[in-house]
Amino acid sequence: MYALTGITGKVGGALARALLADRRPVRAVVRDIKKGRFWESQGCEIALAEMQDRASLTAAFTGTDGVFILPPSEFDPAPGFPEARAVIAAVKAALESACPNKVVCLSTIGAQSTKSNLLTQRTLMEQALGELPMPITFLRPGWFMENAEWDVASARDKGMIASFLQPLDKPVPMVATADIGQIASELLQQNWIGKRVVELEGPKRISPQEIGTSFAKILGHAVRVEAVPRETWQALFESQGMLHPLPRIQMLDGFNEGWIDFEGGQASTIKGKVELLTVLQELVGRAG
Repeated sequence: MYALTGITGKVGGALARALLADRRPVRAVVRDIKKGRFWESQGCEIALAEMQDRASLTAAFTGTDGVFILPPSEFDPAPGFPEARAVIAAVKAALESACPNKVVCLSTIGAQSTKSNLLTQRTLMEQALGELPMPITFLRPGWFMENAEWDVASARDKGMIASFLQPLDKPVPMVATADIGQIASELLQQNWIGKRVVELEGPKRISPQEIGTSFAKILGHAVRVEAVPRETWQALFESQGMLHPLPRIQMLDGFNEGWIDFEGGQASTIKGKVELLTVLQELVGRAG
């Protein structure tokens, strides 16, 4: 039995489908029973748990061969990352109590960085869970290709997308969530000893300009890419309702300046199979 957190999201759903295709038993760990109905119809066992609740997580993880940890994303964390720390404490305690045979945890590119930024939440998770006695794998994917979902309407309606990734011709490690789910499935079904880090990106690195060119191919009209001036970011994010924009700004700086990257370098990463064009076609199709 494999217990999966985050199953209602893109990565967790892709992982669940891959495991089910391999005829592996899956326990869907969800907060809302209504969100678990679909997976129950697919043959999954359902466990209700909150990611900050040790007791419910322990029950969800008990009796499993493997557990997949997908920490909830906090895009506007308070100083010191208290939200992430609460989840980390509960997850670590639950894993210690439940003692699954192995764990795969979704981390991120750049988790090894010592500079504080939005992704530090995953750094803290790695540091804490890395102390556990059972075998654990930290899966560090690149920038999600599906982040381009935010650009679909602008590309379609205005022929323009705004980019915080800069320079616009700089290739960035990106990967599709389908590839993350597939690799996570393979990792969960492996046996290993101790702690390991697996870094994952797509078939090729992608620049913001290439995203614009790909949108143009799909939409049938030109799509220009404009860099959002660095000096406007804080005011822009605050106008969008963010209370603590600094971690997000620091993360973007990390990608743009190069200190958020794979620890082992490009040569050591696993390469996924899903191309950017495939992901963008799906995003445009869903948007209507």
